[in-house]
Amino acid sequence: MYDKENASFETIFRQNERRIHYHMHRLGIHDRQQEFYVEGIYAMWMAYKKHDPNKGPLATYFNYTIRNRLIDMLRKKTNDNRREQLAVQAITEATGRPSELGESATTDMDEAFWERIRATLSPNQWKWVQFYIIDGMTQKEIAEREGVTTEAVKSWAREARKKLRQDKEALIKLYNEGDKGT
Repeated sequence: MYDKENASFETIFRQNERRIHYHMHRLGIHDRQQEFYVEGIYAMWMAYKKHDPNKGPLATYFNYTIRNRLIDMLRKKTNDNRREQLAVQAITEATGRPSELGESATTDMDEAFWERIRATLSPNQWKWVQFYIIDGMTQKEIAEREGVTTEAVKSWAREARKKLRQDKEALIKLYNEGDKGT
């Protein structure tokens, strides 16, 4: 159907742009910032560059590549949102008050509060708080950075949550004292 040798990507893109919108609609994606649309264009470009005519039609490869890239991006966004909600929940549990995370959790909480929390945790538990809650890294990224398994990082997280729940009243008091100072 498409002669890759004679058609530029711009021409093929104009002919197939609706494929991106089709897959976004089928996956229920509402894309106000055009992030998914741009990802679809990139997927189409990669499919165009990597396509082997001997393996099948370009249109089929476009559909496969665009759909899977959009699914991957949707999955990543969902995981990021879930991780952010868990971080807010951990802070809420620790302080007894809802918190809104801005650019980083340290903008909402003063450094003294985090230092007091750090004093109650082991070094590895603090690494989990620092990297997961404050910096927003995944447990896999933390494990790779620290040279341990993800199971080890999950263990740090369990123990840190346990300690934070046990010290909840003290943390609330510390947090409230920090509020009075500002």
